[in-house]
Amino acid sequence: MPLVVMGVSGSGKSTVAAAVAGALDGIYLDADDFHPPANVTKMVAGIPLTDEDRMPWLRVVGEAIVAQAARGRLPVVACSALRRRYRDALRATAGELFFVQLDGSPELLSARIGARPDHFMPPALLRSQLETLEPLEPDEQGVVVSVDQSVEHIVAAVRKHWAARTGV
Repeated sequence: MPLVVMGVSGSGKSTVAAAVAGALDGIYLDADDFHPPANVTKMVAGIPLTDEDRMPWLRVVGEAIVAQAARGRLPVVACSALRRRYRDALRATAGELFFVQLDGSPELLSARIGARPDHFMPPALLRSQLETLEPLEPDEQGVVVSVDQSVEHIVAAVRKHWAARTGV
């Protein structure tokens, strides 16, 4: 079952997803790589994306998951997936997914964003993302993991919950 590491900017999605992919012999995909230029332009300008911006992008991300799975690879995707409807859109294209919601305090997340001057997501959008975030619901497969611990501990927790769910 493919994994989607989700959360707001600064939560460590890329770092954790890459580490989980390595631990599970999977393939790491960063959903940000699939944004069309217009989306990136908006984010760089500090303009939050609309659902109209996101839905085509999520479809492309879902298609990338399907393509990698068809090659016999285990996709592990870093993707914000902040709202339930975004996760539903991913599932509509990619099928069954296991979500890893990375959770952290606004102060920790802001500090992490501030330490990444080369990233296109400005710190000003963190508040918007936190307001947008809809936590995983009980009927969604996944786990919520705090980011105030080492990547190794996060990966171990993800592996444990994913294995329990998938039997792998």
